[in-house]
Amino acid sequence: MGLSVQAVPSTLATLRTGERAHLHTTLVVREDSLTLYGFADAESRELFGLLQTVSGVGPRLALAALAVLEPDKLRTALAEGNLTVLTQVPGIGRKGAERLSIELRDKVAAFAGADGADGADGADGAAVPAPGAAETSRADVVADVVQALVGLGFPAKQAEQAVERVVAEEPGDTSRVLRAALASLGRKS
Repeated sequence: MGLSVQAVPSTLATLRTGERAHLHTTLVVREDSLTLYGFADAESRELFGLLQTVSGVGPRLALAALAVLEPDKLRTALAEGNLTVLTQVPGIGRKGAERLSIELRDKVAAFAGADGADGADGADGAAVPAPGAAETSRADVVADVVQALVGLGFPAKQAEQAVERVVAEEPGDTSRVLRAALASLGRKS
């Protein structure tokens, strides 16, 4: 039986005709197709899946991101919000890069931490508290509220600035920060 597997050029370069190969794969099921994507390592496959959690990012764009950027470089760019690096990917403009960074910033940091602690067996690293747990909680609130505001139609940059301002003045839980950020954005309109 033969299967067609979509892969990035760096993965294809490691394969030789007639030789046995091991690829980490994921199957994407659509109404009109079943497409198999293959990766040299599990880390790339997991990052591929994570990228697709962002609205507007499908398998082709996620594969393009991994073709242009090494997984470590992509994770770093997402975590740091480096839009210059993210816009190197064909199909990702400035707004798309902002959305990717905002939605995946904390997820990528958690993803990297889990890989570093115990990558291959999928063990949950959440039982060990991180040194900056309070800061992570604050970051989670900021990310959740920014995502909610973007979902309500506010520009990502404007939403992020409003949330940072609110959290700096009066930190709180997600609902309190969301209400204060909405009030702040409502006054500007």
